[in-house]
Amino acid sequence: MSEEISPEIAQRIKLLEDKFKNSGQDMLSYLDGLLYDTYATYWDYIRLDTLLSLQVTSTEFPDEMIFISYHQITELYFKLIIHEQMQIIESKPLTATFFKEKIIRINRYYTVLINSFEVMIQGMERDQFLKFRMSLLPASGFQSAQFRMIEFYSSDLVNLVHPSVRSRFRESGKNHTQLELFENIYWKKGGIDRHTGEKTLTLKQFEKRYTPRLLRIAKEVEHTNLNQRYLALPKEEQTQELQDALRVLDQNANINWLLMHMGAAHRYLRKEGKAVKATGGTNWKEFLPPSFQKISFFPSLWTQEEHDNWGKQWVDHLLNTK
Repeated sequence: MSEEISPEIAQRIKLLEDKFKNSGQDMLSYLDGLLYDTYATYWDYIRLDTLLSLQVTSTEFPDEMIFISYHQITELYFKLIIHEQMQIIESKPLTATFFKEKIIRINRYYTVLINSFEVMIQGMERDQFLKFRMSLLPASGFQSAQFRMIEFYSSDLVNLVHPSVRSRFRESGKNHTQLELFENIYWKKGGIDRHTGEKTLTLKQFEKRYTPRLLRIAKEVEHTNLNQRYLALPKEEQTQELQDALRVLDQNANINWLLMHMGAAHRYLRKEGKAVKATGGTNWKEFLPPSFQKISFFPSLWTQEEHDNWGKQWVDHLLNTK
């Protein structure tokens, strides 16, 4: 004799029946699917075998495994950051509470990345790095499209142009195109060969692959990037807690994260008082220091004095540039 169905199970069967009826589906077919399906496993759910097969090194130096694994981990965290950004961008209506919670999540991801960067700074033998890096040419972390997307989702293009022309673009108001702003984006200066003044192959590769996508993103979020969404909030929703979280994000993305890279570059790419060229020929001393670029996603949240001293103290300490 079969056991009597409990009220809880009967209730859920009724809810399932209503769900499938409303969607025009046959509930019995779905129940058959559940009957024949196998139990999920951890390794299948996270595609573990596929994930662990992606660390394909180019040389036999053991520390290259550390290098490629850490960069892949970093890109996964960038994916999570973009995931949170998109929820803010697409949220209608947007409240300060929701906004703040998502920014706190983003800051948590940055904190993990920043605190783990010792893996890159101290976790590899310098001699190994300087050898296996040559097999990576012209690839460079400069070509991280997700990090560029994070910037575009965070702020207006005018806030990301090179500081040498930023004032001119701001003063001109709307009398410029997205393409003009994009062509003057700050990181493009890092892809210029210092001796020839020409674009490096690293930059050319990146522009060919990602320029259409980045320009599309810039247009799509011109009025809905994180900075614009904050500025569009009613005054009562621009809470101190939200402002504090946004300021921390600005520091994490545009000062602390860059300074971690400065520490790695300082350790691996300086030799006898001279800088070794970065992979791809990028000008890391001019491209990475936050005090040179003064990039801020949320410029209205900082005083002029804070902008003037943006990351300067720490960069002076790292590079001994007074």
